[in-house]
Amino acid sequence: MTADAIDRIRDFNRFYTQRIGLLTDHYLGQDRPLGPARLLGEIGEQATVRELRTRLGLDSGYLSRLLRTLEDQLLVRVGPHPSDARSRIVTPTPAGRAERAALDDRSRAGIAGLIDGLTPTQQSELVAAQDTVRRLLRLAAVPITPVPADDAETWECLRAYAAELAGRFPEGYDETTLTPAAAIDGALLLARPAAGCGAWVRLEPGMAEIRHLWVAPHARGIGLGRRLLAALEADAASHGVTIVRLGTHAALTEAAGLYLTSGYHEINGYSASPYNQICFEKDLR
Repeated sequence: MTADAIDRIRDFNRFYTQRIGLLTDHYLGQDRPLGPARLLGEIGEQATVRELRTRLGLDSGYLSRLLRTLEDQLLVRVGPHPSDARSRIVTPTPAGRAERAALDDRSRAGIAGLIDGLTPTQQSELVAAQDTVRRLLRLAAVPITPVPADDAETWECLRAYAAELAGRFPEGYDETTLTPAAAIDGALLLARPAAGCGAWVRLEPGMAEIRHLWVAPHARGIGLGRRLLAALEADAASHGVTIVRLGTHAALTEAAGLYLTSGYHEINGYSASPYNQICFEKDLR
């Protein structure tokens, strides 16, 4: 990314955070800053401290201070988990629920006021642009890394992949046809956390096959499949591969569409796999 593009994103971030009042100690006109207000909304009807820490990416000490603030204001109660002695449960008080409802109302009113000067067409354009920003930032936030062929998290992904195919293919899918860890002589890539995976293996000198490209349902629609495919191609190319092949099932029309729009062309069958009903090839040079 160019320095100019980075500066433009920074400029937008400064404008937006100031415009919606994230820097004030009285977020949405109430007697607390954004941190405690956001945490109160995230608690919902109940949540564990561990869930909140993971969901919001907060340091344990900082989260404890925020919860103590809400407790002191009689907005939440923090107590032991009834079935897990290692965990604590956070529950809003009646005052906390009323406060959260007021925050929601003020937030909606604030957004409505923010865009009130736009025409309906401009409002739709703004919402569409924010959808694009959200999708691209979600995509950028997913790390794709090479992992050992027997990586436990990746094999959880692969088993989920096999279970989905078993439901989508008319003939089902046999999990034992997954490429064994010992046979992955190329690379296994994982999009964390358990958002997707894929592998490539050598077919012959200079030629490889991409296998088991999969994106978890919760991570679909943001372009992660295309990014995983590109990462597999780049990794294979860095190991001297010039031609990549892959196959897909006729039921996976979205997969075929991805390959055709990623520079692949259809070829005759090259694999004994009964699931490779449509085969593709790409020259990485």
